[in-house]
Amino acid sequence: MLADRLLQHVLSFSLDAVKLPRGVGVLDPFNGPHAEEVRRIVTAFHRKYYSDEQPRVLMLGINPGRLGAGSTGLSFTDTKRCESDLGIAVKGISTHEPSSDFFYRMVRAAGGADAFYRKVYVHAICPLGFVKDGVNLNYYDDKVLEQAVTPFVEDWLRTLVKCGMRTDRVYCIGTGKNAAYFTKLNERLGLFDRITALEHPRFIMQYKAKQVDAYTARYTEALKGI
Repeated sequence: MLADRLLQHVLSFSLDAVKLPRGVGVLDPFNGPHAEEVRRIVTAFHRKYYSDEQPRVLMLGINPGRLGAGSTGLSFTDTKRCESDLGIAVKGISTHEPSSDFFYRMVRAAGGADAFYRKVYVHAICPLGFVKDGVNLNYYDDKVLEQAVTPFVEDWLRTLVKCGMRTDRVYCIGTGKNAAYFTKLNERLGLFDRITALEHPRFIMQYKAKQVDAYTARYTEALKGI
């Protein structure tokens, strides 16, 4: 099943072989203080939504942040949405992330979690996150970091495709540096036929909050026909 293949990789990420820049730490919820709970959540999610052989369209963010995937192991999913929208109870962790708020407004508009995840698999271009001086660090915010993790990213994207993802299209969450990096990477690897870039939920909630409905519609329109 798709769930089994994904879990084999999602539960075993490692950056041990990557030399990170000085002062940069790895945000790895699978080996953090709540590792057992995160592994339980992630396993339950995959078993619930991916216990079949249907290929999914990929939707890829940047890398995990502390309050979303950094807390639950699930992209754009804080503990609040994990319980309310996915029906997966969370013990000992409580987070609220604005990006998750927007993302699940979009998921509901697209028909709800069952309908959405039947067609889409959401993760990140870099599946582990980074911190520096106690705050989130995107992989592209430090050029040395970006270069260091690129082989890891390439292996991850190839793995996703082999697990059972569609390659006719892919959605990139983040229209700026994330899309630029991913586009160049895809030109080199030739994994996906078409990339559709969508505004990042954090940008929307921070700078375009009054236009949330319009951005939700933009997402759902982009997903039509998949």
